[in-house]
Amino acid sequence: MTTAPTRTVDGVELPAAGTWKIDPGHAEVGFVGRHFMLTKVRGRFTGVDATVEIGERPEDSKVTAVIDMASVDSGDRTRDDHLRSADFFDAEKHPKATFVSTAVTWDGKRGTLTGDLTIKDVTRPVTLEVDYLGYARDPWGNDRTVFSAHGKINREDWGLTWNMVLDSGGILVSKEIELSLDLEAIKEA
Repeated sequence: MTTAPTRTVDGVELPAAGTWKIDPGHAEVGFVGRHFMLTKVRGRFTGVDATVEIGERPEDSKVTAVIDMASVDSGDRTRDDHLRSADFFDAEKHPKATFVSTAVTWDGKRGTLTGDLTIKDVTRPVTLEVDYLGYARDPWGNDRTVFSAHGKINREDWGLTWNMVLDSGGILVSKEIELSLDLEAIKEA
């Protein structure tokens, strides 16, 4: 007997309740900061392990994630090495960041996900706006659900305070960081 990969909740098609495992090959956990307070600098983490527990009621859903901090990739090796250093992530001493959800609100295909983000042993709450983008069955018979999420954080809240004051005023690296996630998850049997 197989279980349907989707269900209808209040007239909206949503993923079926159960465990969905993030496919790291189809997961983008990205961030955007500003250099000289002007230029957008984008980066991502390629090492992500996450599970989404979809509740019978969408509000009862839970997310847990572990991010390999050494997997940071901004397209520039020198910058990536600096991000891995003690000035920022200190990936040698703190190889993993974690996210554990604490609350979910849901309305149709959109919601908010609040949780505890831990970086360098500092835990702070983060709220992300989430969109359910849909469902697909891949050519190998795996049921996949797709979400995107975004939010903003102040990196200094996690002790990521390295910066330089510019002669013209302002700072080299923005304090505010935009988070952007695009995730495919596979239904576990």
